[in-house]
Amino acid sequence: MGRADPEEGHLPAPVKPPDGGWGWIVLLGCFVITGFSYAFPKAVSVYFKELMKDFHVGYSDTAWISSIMLAMLYGTGPVCSIMVNQFGCRPVMLIGGLLASSGMILASFTTNIIELYLTAGVLTGLGMALNFQPSLIMLGTYFDKRRPLANGLAAAGSPVFLSSLSPLGQVLLEKFGWRGGFLIMGGLLLNCCTCGAVMRPLDAGMKRKTEKAQDKYEAKEMLPIGGKSEEGISTTDGTKKAKKAKKPPKKGKKLLDFSIFSNRGFIIYTISKFILVLGLFVPPILLVNYAKDTGVPDTEAAFLLSIIGFIDIFARPACGMVAGLKWVRPHVSYLFSFAMLFNGLTDICSARASNYTGLVIFCVFFGISYGMVGALQFEVLMAIVGSQKFSSAIGLVLLIEAFAVLIGPPSAGRLVDALKNYEVIFYLAGSEVVLSAVFLAMATYCCLNRGKKKEPPPEKNPPGGGSDTEEAESDVQEAEEHSSDNHQLPHNTDNTVVAASEEANHVAEEQSGEGGGCPEGHGEVLARDGCNADQTVERDSF
Repeated sequence: MGRADPEEGHLPAPVKPPDGGWGWIVLLGCFVITGFSYAFPKAVSVYFKELMKDFHVGYSDTAWISSIMLAMLYGTGPVCSIMVNQFGCRPVMLIGGLLASSGMILASFTTNIIELYLTAGVLTGLGMALNFQPSLIMLGTYFDKRRPLANGLAAAGSPVFLSSLSPLGQVLLEKFGWRGGFLIMGGLLLNCCTCGAVMRPLDAGMKRKTEKAQDKYEAKEMLPIGGKSEEGISTTDGTKKAKKAKKPPKKGKKLLDFSIFSNRGFIIYTISKFILVLGLFVPPILLVNYAKDTGVPDTEAAFLLSIIGFIDIFARPACGMVAGLKWVRPHVSYLFSFAMLFNGLTDICSARASNYTGLVIFCVFFGISYGMVGALQFEVLMAIVGSQKFSSAIGLVLLIEAFAVLIGPPSAGRLVDALKNYEVIFYLAGSEVVLSAVFLAMATYCCLNRGKKKEPPPEKNPPGGGSDTEEAESDVQEAEEHSSDNHQLPHNTDNTVVAASEEANHVAEEQSGEGGGCPEGHGEVLARDGCNADQTVERDSF
């Protein structure tokens, strides 16, 4: 009762997120999927030297494997959104797990670099994309109050898996060669199917049927025994059927909801995220080579990335906890802006670091700020568009980010080759991140918050004074209120009938015991009360 049914032409009411229970299993699955999606393209790089020897290609040729994986992860966002809206999250994730695994298994039998592009690059990248996006959608479905913490814990999968998959890949390469390593990696990716299997959807349909059956049972129990109770129930059912006949026909479900572009908050977020991605990934990509050029030994230079990953593991859940605080969550977009500003200033201030100590300090602060950005990016998007439109929103955002990923790091690499100076690159990357932070904060304050303050408060209409336009705009809300009244009022009037009848019997027994007749005054009062109660039952039933 009080819910819009899909067969009546309205969107089904979303089920209240449990914020726990099976949601913790969903969170664990999302943790694993996030780890594979972000860490696997980087972990594959340990096999590049062996691939260069076997296929007689250069480093740039093998690096395209990771680039294609990331391009598929970001660029296929709309395709994933369409599939999720059409088939649901669980089937899409199961198919994605099979594709990701089969891509690496087939890659172990390849004979040239082009076949590697198609198998390990396209097929595995597509499979991970079909797992990553639905897992975030399910996470937003199961968590509401604890959603910032859940996003932070799920995002921690990226540094955890990066710190474990890279050493594992090196061990597999030494014992089984790159072909055996690819085969075993393909087997590990089958765990994505397990994660997809635990993504149990919250079924609203079964819950509504249970509520309707329970309401009908309660109505039968509370109505007076006799023909009037059956008549009241049948009349109520007939009224509901008549209302259903007047409802518009069911509309087809949108495969990709472009109406989110009418949301100013979504436009602001998308522009800011595009500028952010242009410079966010540049420093960690160039950090090792930058350290080597300053005279840092190779082993110590590689350890710098481990420092970032270790700090990142703790920064993401901690930031998720902070974002979930009552006084912080309404302003989470400003916290996201602060995280981006922190990250950009870290790049700018560390551009002139000339010794190992300075680089270690840079890695500590970069790990904190990078973890904050990773924990908040999808939480802010969920807060802007809501859980029902998140599937379409994230697909479109990832597609736009794909262009930034293909522009930012390659352009930085070309500038390094041309200028032979890493300092300029750090300044440029940090400036882009700071620009995105300032744009998000200023646009949110000027275009969203100030616009809300200028809107006049809604006037309270007198009873019966609502206009036709207002009634048309709140059709679903009126239907819910009317159905709720039909359910509650008969119960109250029925209780009045039962109470009045018991009082009449009690008075009649007392008067019969005294041997006197019923006084006219009392009889008129009881008859009048009983008549009004009966009329109320009949009017409310209709």
